[in-house]
Formats: sequence, structure tokens, C-alpha cells
Amino acid sequence: MLDLSGIVGDSIVDGPGIRTTIFCQGCPHHCPGCHNPETWDFGCGTDVPVEDLVDVVRSNPLCRGVTFSGGEPFAQAAGFAKLAQLLKERGYEVASYSGYTFEELLNGSEDQKKLLASIDILIDGPFLLAQKSLEVPFRGSRNQRILDVKKSLAESRAVPTTSKRWLGEY
Repeated sequence: MLDLSGIVGDSIVDGPGIRTTIFCQGCPHHCPGCHNPETWDFGCGTDVPVEDLVDVVRSNPLCRGVTFSGGEPFAQAAGFAKLAQLLKERGYEVASYSGYTFEELLNGSEDQKKLLASIDILIDGPFLLAQKSLEVPFRGSRNQRILDVKKSLAESRAVPTTSKRWLGEY
């Protein structure tokens, strides 16, 4: 069961292509200037079974990717790891935003490490109002990185993606 604040079934702003974006409820970061402050409080969203979310994603035949947003998906890491695994088994690309950095997640809880290992792309780091930019694709501030998780885990360091899709170079 995941505590959600909402779902967008055909997002084009949370990653390349047509994606389903799943917004979790609850965030410990409270970044000044956050564009989703209504997701900060824990426990006041809608509880949705993970399997139902797979059905929601599969209901859009144009969707090829799913993005976890928030709130903070890594605050509900066990449920999002299960969801990511089910989506990956069905061929979806899975990305997640996080206010934590890759390095913090490497040293995080076992559930956070499991979620990290279950996704393809991580957009990491807190939103910093002083570095806000509309020029960086799929990020809110310049400090945030778009990381290739598989390569990052293999090298035990943050490795930026080289995917032209994620870099806005179609």
C-alpha cells in the first residue's frame, strides 16, 4: 500500500515521452520554493495498493515510462521498490525524483537501497530556490542531477546519464 497525493496518467514534464507520474504523500525535506508543498504532510493522502497502480499504468497504451515524484518516494521506499520491480518486469522505464542525493541513498536504509537498485534514472538532490532554472530539462534547480542508476551502482559513485532523451536532446 502506498500513500499517494495523486497520479498524472500522461505527463510530458517528468521525463521523456509520455509517462505516468505517481506523486507520493509525505516529504521530510520541506525545500523552500517547493512546487508541491501540499505533499509534505505524511499520512493524509490516499492509500492505493501497489498492484492497482500497475493496472493504472498499463491502462495507457502510449505510456512507456513511469516517474515517482512527491513528496519523497524514498520515504515510502519498500512500497515503491515493489512497484518499480513490477513495472520493470513489464518493460517500463522507471525514474524517481528524490530530495536525497545518490550518496545519501547509498548509505540509507535497506529499503532505500532496494528502491535505488530497482529504478533506471534518479533525479537527485533537494530543490534549491537560489539555483532554480527553467533551462535544465526535467529538474527544478541546477544542483539536481539526472543519474544512470545502473552505472552509478556499478561504479559506487554518481554517474550522470548520457541518454539524449533525458538531456533534452531529441
